[in-house]
Amino acid sequence: MSERGAVGVAVGGAVLIGALTAVQARINGTLGAELGDGIVAAAVSFSSGLVILLVLSAALPEGRGGLRRLVTGIRSRSIPPWMLLGGLAGAFTVASQGLTVATIGVALFTVGFVAGQTTGGLILDRVGYGPAGIVPVTVRRLVGAALAIAGVVVCLSGDALGGVPLWMLVVPALAGAGVAWQQGTNGRLRIRVESPLTATLVNFVGGTAVLLVAAAVHVAVVGAPRAVPTEPWLYSGGAVGVIYIFLSSVVVRRTGVLLLGLGSVVGLLTTSVLLDAAWPAPAAPATAVAVLAASVAIAGVVVAAVPWRRRRG
Repeated sequence: MSERGAVGVAVGGAVLIGALTAVQARINGTLGAELGDGIVAAAVSFSSGLVILLVLSAALPEGRGGLRRLVTGIRSRSIPPWMLLGGLAGAFTVASQGLTVATIGVALFTVGFVAGQTTGGLILDRVGYGPAGIVPVTVRRLVGAALAIAGVVVCLSGDALGGVPLWMLVVPALAGAGVAWQQGTNGRLRIRVESPLTATLVNFVGGTAVLLVAAAVHVAVVGAPRAVPTEPWLYSGGAVGVIYIFLSSVVVRRTGVLLLGLGSVVGLLTTSVLLDAAWPAPAAPATAVAVLAASVAIAGVVVAAVPWRRRRG
């Protein structure tokens, strides 16, 4: 496959990551609403993903080999402790989904998330944090990022924000910036352990540990959840997270952090429009507004990702 073709496939993977993120947001947000506790919902989601990864890591040769290299790297200190902390950003993202999506909808959650992820991707690529090293912040990338943020502004232009607490947009923005950092961290860890599966497992171990402690403290303070839902699909958020975190650790090496984030924006906004149209939340924007926002963001990805040829003199 040519270099251009490989990048195209990687961008397609980034779009899929965004679509899966939107699906997970809806699942975890609904579970949080049913439980009446977004923190417990996040702990349940992450724990189920951890169980899946433990089984896969024990059953597959790649998983066992990656675990051996991980242990060796930690003992020899070739894998620094900060490289094991990507799961903290994932835990915060899942918790923010459980706390906000049932109220503001997937599209408005994406508004804050995209703003944080796009800004974070620009900064991290400029300083060379991702596994691709320093990725120049070209005019095309700046314009593409600006269009992605413009899609966010379009989403905010409707009447959906009336009565919505400001923190419900600030928290997703922080989650988006954290995910940009997480994607770069996972890509670097994947190189060290030579296994996307092991890099994903490390994320879920750290995230589950943090969320279980947070859920225990929260239950001790406010009491147990009011009900336990019986619909099986409400417990599939962890499995969806396993898939998109695994993909991100593979794709980021080809795309860089910013382009991965921009591709994710396309999947996020497009899928969130469909989800909110099918199952609208109280503060979800009008479908026409959300479609326009998605179109502007997609234009941004095209500008940033497509290698335009210069005209010959």
